[in-house]
Amino acid sequence: MSDKGLLTSLNRAELEAYLRQTGQPSYRAGQIFRWVYQAGKSQASEFTDLPLELRQQLEADFIINPLKLKEKASSKDGTIKYLFELLDGNFIETVMIPAGKRQTFCLSTQVGCKFHCAFCASGLHGFKRNLEAGEIVSQVLNLKYNYGHQPTNLVLMGMGEPLDNLDNVLKAIRILNDQHGLAIGARRITISTVGLIPALKKLMNFELQINLSLSIHSAIEEKRSKLMPVNKKYPLEELIKAAEDYLKAGGRQLTLEYIVIGGVNDSLYDAEALAAISRRLKAKVNLIAYSPVAGFKWQPPAKEDVERFQKWLEERKVRVTIRQSKGIDITAACGQLAGKFQ
Repeated sequence: MSDKGLLTSLNRAELEAYLRQTGQPSYRAGQIFRWVYQAGKSQASEFTDLPLELRQQLEADFIINPLKLKEKASSKDGTIKYLFELLDGNFIETVMIPAGKRQTFCLSTQVGCKFHCAFCASGLHGFKRNLEAGEIVSQVLNLKYNYGHQPTNLVLMGMGEPLDNLDNVLKAIRILNDQHGLAIGARRITISTVGLIPALKKLMNFELQINLSLSIHSAIEEKRSKLMPVNKKYPLEELIKAAEDYLKAGGRQLTLEYIVIGGVNDSLYDAEALAAISRRLKAKVNLIAYSPVAGFKWQPPAKEDVERFQKWLEERKVRVTIRQSKGIDITAACGQLAGKFQ
C-alpha cells in the first residue's frame, strides 16, 4: 500500500493547512476542490491553474483516486454494481440504483462487517478494516465521473456498519456536502445502522440534517437477537430510548428498515410489535423482501405475504412502504454485498 495520503480524505480546512505548510496561499484549496469535485480530475498534473511546483508536490504527497475497478455487473432492472479494489488489495462494492430520474448511490463504509446479521452477506468474510473518508468519497467520484451517473441520493447502506466507522463517515459526508465540492444536500444523504447506541448518541451532535434509518428486522427482543447478534449488546428497548433521545435532540425523522423473511418475522404478532415501535418513534417503516444469499437457510417471502404484512401495519396507523429490492440478479440487493474477490 502506498505511503501517500488520500487527497479526498482532506476537508477544505485541512487542505488549506497543508498548503500553508508548503508555502502556498490557502485560497488554492478552493481551486483544488473544484478540479477534484467539480471537474472530476484524478491527476494533479491536470490542475492547470496551479503552479507546476504545487502540482508536482501534490503528485508526490497524495493519491486522488484510490479505487481500481475490478468488475462491473448490470442488472435487468438498471441497477449497476461496481467491485473496487483498494490500494491494500481489499475489495468493496458500490451500487447505483435507478428509480425514475433518481440515481441513488449505495456506499460501503467498511471492508467486511463485524456484526454478522444472520441474513446479510457482508460479514461472511469477517471484518478487515474501516474505510478512510477518502475511500468513501471516492466511490461517489468514480460513479459520477468515470461511469457517468448523477447522484441524486446517497445511502450508506453497503458493506459495513456506518456507525462503527463514525468519524470517517461523518468526515466523508461533510466533504460530499461542501459547497465547493459536490454540494450534495444533507437531506439527500441517509445513514443506516444496526443500532450502535454510543455512536448514535455522538450522532446527535452532528450539524447536518442527514436522514437516519434503523435496521430493526424484528421488533421482538429474542427473535431480533437471533437475527442480529448486536441486539444482545444493545437491546431493542435501549435502542428505542436512544432513538427517542436522538429525535428530541433535533434529529430528522427516522425510518425503520425491516427485511421480511418468509415464515420468520412476517406474522401478525410481528406486525403488532413493529407497529408499536413505529408509533412510539413516529417513524415510517420500509419493508424489504429478503434477497437470497448463498449458504443461508432463509427463504424470500411470497409477494402476497409482504403485502399482507404491509396491510396489518397500515391498519395499525403506521406509514409503510414496500421498498422494491433491485439488483437481485447481480447480488446487489439489500444484504447481498460481500466483495466477492475477498
